[in-house]
Amino acid sequence: MSHTGMTRRRFLEVGASAATMALMGPAVQARAAPRKVRYIDIHTHLGAFYPGRELTAELLVEFMDEHDVEKACVLPLISPESAPIPQPVSNATEAYEKFPDRIIPFCSVDPRILTVPPQRPGHVGGIKGLIDILKRYQDAGCRGLGEHKTGMLFDSKQNMYLYEACATVELPILYHLDDIRNIDGPDLPRVERVLQAFPELPLIGHAAGFWASISGDATIEDFGRYPELPTPVKPGGALDRLMQKYPNMYGDLSEPGGHRAIARDLEFGREFIIRNADQLLFGTDVLMPEQDIPQFELFDSLDLPEDVQAKIYRGNAARLLKLDGESDA
Repeated sequence: MSHTGMTRRRFLEVGASAATMALMGPAVQARAAPRKVRYIDIHTHLGAFYPGRELTAELLVEFMDEHDVEKACVLPLISPESAPIPQPVSNATEAYEKFPDRIIPFCSVDPRILTVPPQRPGHVGGIKGLIDILKRYQDAGCRGLGEHKTGMLFDSKQNMYLYEACATVELPILYHLDDIRNIDGPDLPRVERVLQAFPELPLIGHAAGFWASISGDATIEDFGRYPELPTPVKPGGALDRLMQKYPNMYGDLSEPGGHRAIARDLEFGREFIIRNADQLLFGTDVLMPEQDIPQFELFDSLDLPEDVQAKIYRGNAARLLKLDGESDA
C-alpha cells in the first residue's frame, strides 16, 4: 500500500498521467518542446505479473510502436520476493529471438543459488559458477542483469558475490530497492559500499526506496511508499550526492517511484534531471496491457534541453548496453 492508500496495481490502472498533468497546470503543459529522439526503454516485463493480465512480446512491440520506443529491455523476475508470478529469463530471450531489432534481453540470477563461497582470499570459489551462468546468458544475447530484486540486504555477502561476477563479465545491473527488497537505509550507505567496491560496474537504481532518496529528509518509512503530489524535495538527498561522487551510479526513471520523484516537485525534478543527465535512463516498467504510463507526458512537459533528452531517452542506455554505433550521448 502506498502513502496515498493506493496499491501499486491500482496506481498503474487509475490514470496517473492525467493526475500529473492536472498538477502541472496549463502553463507548464504549454511549454513542452517537440522531442527529437526515440526512446530506449530500460525497463519492461513480459508475462503475467498479475493473473489474467499477460503482456506478450507482440503486445509489447505494439506498445513500443504507439509510443515511439525504438528498443526495450525486457527484465526477468525470478526471485521469490520479486513477483506474484515469476518471469523467467526465457521470456526475454524468446522475445529477442522474435524481435531481434526491438527487444534487448536482460538475465537474472538469484545469488542464493551460490552454495560454495570463497574459502580464502583470491580464491573465486562459487563465484566462478555465477560467471559461467552469466556468460551463457550473454551468449544468448543478454546485455544486462535485472531486475535484481531479492529479499536481502543490498550489500549482503551473496549479493556481493553476484556483483563481483557481473563486474567480471561486464554486465550492468538494474536493481529494485525498497523497504523489503535489496534493503538499505536513509542516505543509502549499503549502495555506496557497492559503488566503492566495484567502480567499473554500472548500478542502475529503481523503485520506491531508491527514489525516496532524491530528498534529503527521506526516512525508512518513505522507502515503502510513494510520495503525495506535490511534496517538496529537500536538497541534499543521497541520489545527488552519490551521482556526483560515483560515475557508476545510475537511476532508472520508470514505474511510480521514478515518475513521482520528478513530479512531486517539478522545479527541483527538472533541475535534478539536467544536472545528472549522464546518469539517468528513461523507462516505463510496463508489465500489463493497457497500462497507463505517465512518464511520456511528464518528461515532454519539462522542456528539457535537446542534449539532455538525447542522453536520458536513448544515449545513456546505448552506451551502457554497448549497442555499437547507437549512442547519442
